[in-house]
Amino acid sequence: MLYDEPTSGIDPITSAEIIELINEVQQQYNTSSVIITHDLTCAKNTGNRIAMMIDGKFQNIGKFEDVFDSNDQQVKDFYNYNFIQ
Repeated sequence: MLYDEPTSGIDPITSAEIIELINEVQQQYNTSSVIITHDLTCAKNTGNRIAMMIDGKFQNIGKFEDVFDSNDQQVKDFYNYNFIQ
């Protein structure tokens, strides 16, 4: 399945429902998914492998925690913007 920004521009409650549906489809039909998103909550809750792109090139690939455990300032900024600390 290919999802392009499935949670973009919607409220957090509906976002959570969509994330749940994506996970249900993956489990029920034993499918793989490619989810293109800027929403790190969606990426974290649906993906077992994350690919971070910067300027059209893959910067980091791996588990969510590994991808964002980076010294790269752009990666840190993107993470912090999504999860305002």
